[in-house]
Amino acid sequence: MIIRELNDQEKPPMNLLLLADPSIKIVEGYLARGKCYVVEVDHEMIGVYVLLPTRPETVEIVNVAVEGKHQGKGLGKQMVLDAIQKARGNGYKTIEIGTGNSSISQLALYQKCGFRITGIDHDFFVKHYSDEIYENGIQCRDMIRLSQDL
Repeated sequence: MIIRELNDQEKPPMNLLLLADPSIKIVEGYLARGKCYVVEVDHEMIGVYVLLPTRPETVEIVNVAVEGKHQGKGLGKQMVLDAIQKARGNGYKTIEIGTGNSSISQLALYQKCGFRITGIDHDFFVKHYSDEIYENGIQCRDMIRLSQDL
C-alpha cells in the first residue's frame, strides 16, 4: 500500500470522493484549491483524502473515503494519520476536519486520531445539499467541526 499525491495529469477518483461527499460541484471546488492524495494497492486506487489550506497556518481534511470492500481494515485511520503528518511537515500549526452529525464511525475515528470537537455548523448539510442525506438511520443536518494543534 502506498499513499501519494495525485499528479496533475491524473483524474481525481470521483467514484471514491463521492462516497464521502455527494455533491460533484462541492468536490470539484475543493479539488481545485487543495491537494488530493490517493491510497493505492497493486496500482488500484482504493482510498482518497484531500487537504485544503483554509487560513494562515491552518489546513483542513475535506474528504476521506475508502472503497467499500476495503472499509473496516484501518485504512481510514492510516489516511488521517498520514494527512496529519503531511500537514505538520508542511509547517501548518492546526489541522481541522468536519463530519456529519450522523457519521458516528467517522466521529469516533477522528477523536481516536487526536482531534477535539470545536463546534457545530448547524444545518450545514440542509443549506448546502439539495437532497436529504441519511446515515445510520439519522438525517445528516449538522457539520461537527474538529481540530488539533500540530
